[in-house]
Amino acid sequence: MIYLDYAASTPVDPAVIESMAVAMAAPGNYANPSSTHSEGRYSNELIARAAGQLAELVGTSPDRLIWTSGATESDNLAILGAATYREDRGRHLVSMRTEHKAVTDPFATLAQRGFEVTWLDPDPDGRLGLDKLQSALRDDTQLVSVMHVNNETGIVQDIAGIGELCRERGVLYHVDAAQSCGKLPIDLDALPVDLMSMTAHKFYGPKGIGALYIADRKGVHVDPMLFGGGQQRRLRPGTLPTQQIVGLGETAAIATQRMAQDLEHLRTLRDRFWAGIQDLPGLIVNGSLEHGFPGILNVSAAGVEGESLLLALEPLCVATGSACNSKSQEPSYVLRALGLSDELAQAAIRFSFGRPTTEAEVDTAIALYRGAVTRLRQLAPAA
Repeated sequence: MIYLDYAASTPVDPAVIESMAVAMAAPGNYANPSSTHSEGRYSNELIARAAGQLAELVGTSPDRLIWTSGATESDNLAILGAATYREDRGRHLVSMRTEHKAVTDPFATLAQRGFEVTWLDPDPDGRLGLDKLQSALRDDTQLVSVMHVNNETGIVQDIAGIGELCRERGVLYHVDAAQSCGKLPIDLDALPVDLMSMTAHKFYGPKGIGALYIADRKGVHVDPMLFGGGQQRRLRPGTLPTQQIVGLGETAAIATQRMAQDLEHLRTLRDRFWAGIQDLPGLIVNGSLEHGFPGILNVSAAGVEGESLLLALEPLCVATGSACNSKSQEPSYVLRALGLSDELAQAAIRFSFGRPTTEAEVDTAIALYRGAVTRLRQLAPAA
């Protein structure tokens, strides 16, 4: 087995596992962090330390972070919570057709509640033209959501430029950073971003824990979706999972130290893989190498059916489009938004590389991909 599906999820770093095990075994860690006795205060200290580690990674204050179960919950809390809170500001919302389902579905839900959503198409390389956003903003626009790194194509959006446009118009800006947190430099105190969603399992942390950044700025607030004990300023109540939060904190601390090294490693792997397959006829890069995160390469091979290609690539673990839609027979809506035909969209394979990936694994993947494409074309030549 060669795992090249790091955009879907990543193995938990051994140091993170150790930190969680220590936290779970520590005397008193079973205490509720909301409790005021000594054991509760100890759990709360572990959580505070983790908040500091994550805050350092993304360049903000710990008190700006709300713990969640992951990026999906963070996206929902940010979008539904902000839109509801700011309803008197306007009922017009803006997003892109290439966003993750954790963003598009909340917007679709708001549309059913009477909000108006403008869906923006990407440029051919997958990026959002700032002129398109400028034209879409209206006096009653109250929220924009555009992700940092696309989960299917790896395209990196200009979140600073988008945020500046939003700030000029008094519009809140939410960023889904599930694919960029811990992988690309983020300085939230400097960026014009109001809300940012993060998750641990995309950068070598545990599943089931994430965070939502809420800027300390007038008018930036979200209504809660959950109600209960009043934890986390009543924005997301519930007993905090101490060991999960400790794991995210350690994940963030490791990423702070390794980010530059990881990026160089990923760029070497992606460039090596692309150099090994780019001479295949009818091969298309979905997105852009220039504007793409180096951990993701999405390619389509003309004249090849995607599911057959996926089976022919075993023992490679890769994805057809996004992992969230890999069981669907429908063409990827993200790739369709880039202008691909149904056939090319279904023939797309997403290769995503990670910290443990070796050059030897990449070389094996090159050989398997070249062989599979050539063999399938011979079996079913294009009409």
